[in-house]
Amino acid sequence: MMSDQACQEAAEHSGLLKFSSAVFYAGSSFLITMVNKTVLTSFRFPSYMCLGIGQMITTLVVLYAAKKRKTVQFQDFDKSIPLKIFPLPLLYVGNHITGLASTKKLSLPMFTVLRKFTILMTMILEVYILRKTFPKRLIYSVVAIVFGAMVAASSDLAFDVEGYTFILLNDAFTAASSVYTKKKLGTEGLGKYGVLFYNSLIIVIPTLLASAFTGDLHKAVTFEDWVEATFICCFLMSCIMGFVLMYSIVLCSHYNSALTTTVVGAIKNVAVAFIGIFVGGDYLFSWTNFLGLSICLSGGLVYSYLTFNNKTSRRNEETQEVKINIAEDSPEKYSAN
Repeated sequence: MMSDQACQEAAEHSGLLKFSSAVFYAGSSFLITMVNKTVLTSFRFPSYMCLGIGQMITTLVVLYAAKKRKTVQFQDFDKSIPLKIFPLPLLYVGNHITGLASTKKLSLPMFTVLRKFTILMTMILEVYILRKTFPKRLIYSVVAIVFGAMVAASSDLAFDVEGYTFILLNDAFTAASSVYTKKKLGTEGLGKYGVLFYNSLIIVIPTLLASAFTGDLHKAVTFEDWVEATFICCFLMSCIMGFVLMYSIVLCSHYNSALTTTVVGAIKNVAVAFIGIFVGGDYLFSWTNFLGLSICLSGGLVYSYLTFNNKTSRRNEETQEVKINIAEDSPEKYSAN
């Protein structure tokens, strides 16, 4: 019954809210990619894990202060919270660490190209976890995106095994996080702010201990540019944007589907990829790479068009029909027992 109410609420969301939350997420994702790239590459900050910790602490401080001022509301902590929110904390910390690591290891264009595999992974997870179906045109566009990404990656002159491993892990964590975030938003007592707060609360201490054990914390503390005002400003901006990004993801997932949230990320990647070719200085040009990038981005645009066209009444009726069929399966099983 909880899922039926969530579906009804999603259907009642206005087109303006859906579009605004998508634009908000796209803008936040674009900005934090540029800021993280500056902190980790330009300033050569040695610990992407500590940067993630700073983003988690910022999330906790902002939401706790807002809760005390009664600006936002979410359930107080009790023994039921870990069970309600699992496995999101594990997925969030994996997404944070692998995302920051891949940002440091890869050029911006290759980072955005390989992030396209998140779309395919999200579709697979939504089929198995949320029991969704997709039209063939949408599947074909995903195939084009993945094909373009493979062509572009095949000629990467700056191939980095560690970087590619991190980015593919980041794709898997992002896809799983998007799907489970959508699923957990319907959990009673949590809501948007509870999901954000308790995710950060549960994972910040283990991540801090892990950074101390691996030596990352010592590297971060002894980093020489802490006396530079420019670096401090960029570091604080990254921490703030980390909170804004997490909030925008939850907000976009609340008003849209997990797949739409992934598509918005792909749209953002169009801008990042082309900017990265001309800005940043770490893109090694080759025609094969550029061709693959163009195919990938073209497929992303087609995919985005088809997905946002999914908001028409005809597609909504198809989605409702699928959910009705799923709902009708369970009473038959119970009656059989």
